[in-house]
Amino acid sequence: MAEFVTVAQTTDVPPGSIILVELADEGVAIANVNGEFYAFDAECTHAGGPLDEGDLEGATVICPWHGGEFDVKSGKVLGLPPQEEVSTYQVKVEGTDIKIAK
Repeated sequence: MAEFVTVAQTTDVPPGSIILVELADEGVAIANVNGEFYAFDAECTHAGGPLDEGDLEGATVICPWHGGEFDVKSGKVLGLPPQEEVSTYQVKVEGTDIKIAK
């Protein structure tokens, strides 16, 4: 069974936004898509761009460096230039705590 760690509060991530948190010395992005929270690697697989600084359009994050697009729910590439998907993490919300599996 996965161990969940509290990384943020629901109030830290307004709808339509992304924040950066740390999990085991790795940057993880938390996105709020219509009240649902998703966690994924904060580094673009194309050139290492900061996905937490990208635009969130629905469930798609757009890398600010070269415009690569990823589905925040699955990590799948939706728009080039990235070829590899980003890793995603299980998310659980308990009260106002946002927890992700490590």
